[in-house]
Parts: sequence; structure tokens; C-alpha cells
Amino acid sequence: MNIVKALEAAQSENPHGVDARGLHSTEHVQVTMITLKPGEGLKLHLTPVDAFFYVLEGTGKVEIGGEVQEIVKDMLIDSPARIPHRLFNESDADFRFLVVKTPRQADATRLL
Repeated sequence: MNIVKALEAAQSENPHGVDARGLHSTEHVQVTMITLKPGEGLKLHLTPVDAFFYVLEGTGKVEIGGEVQEIVKDMLIDSPARIPHRLFNESDADFRFLVVKTPRQADATRLL
């Protein structure tokens, strides 16, 4: 059995310069928790695999393929492979979400 305390997991280096913590990784799936402070956001990018985002805390915005929507706690957002996307925080509180990629990403994310 492996139990991970998400908020105590080590931060991972990432091209977005935000708080990202790897929680789970196998050949089939990769799970990362990201916390965006007020004013922070992911850079517009492409990933080579399908992903979904699950909002754990706060309010943020997601842009996928040029469409922008406000998202809140307990929403799940599908993000298909190779479609430009980003999440950002325009609120005055932390915005925390899970990123689940299937299968685990082997090729690098491409910033736009």
C-alpha cells in the first residue's frame, strides 16, 4: 500500500513555474496536484496525451481550444490530447486541482 499526503508531496519542476506535486505515476496514468496562487496560471500549452482536471478547491478559469469557462470545486474538465489549453487564477484565493493524464506522458509538453 502506498499513501501520499498530497499537500506534503515534493514540488516538481515544471515549465509553468507553479506549485505542482506529483502524486501518482505508472505507465498507465499520471496524477499531479497543482495549486495556483491568485494571479498565477499555466502557460498555454499542448500535451501529447488525453487529460482531465478535477477542481479540489477555489475558483479558476480554463481555456481549451480557445474557449474559456469559469470552473469551481467538484467540476471535472476533459482536455483532449494536442489541443491548446491552460488554467489560471483570477480570484483572490488559492485554486487547487488535479491533473490526470492517460496514459502517462512520455513526450514533453509543448509551450505555445
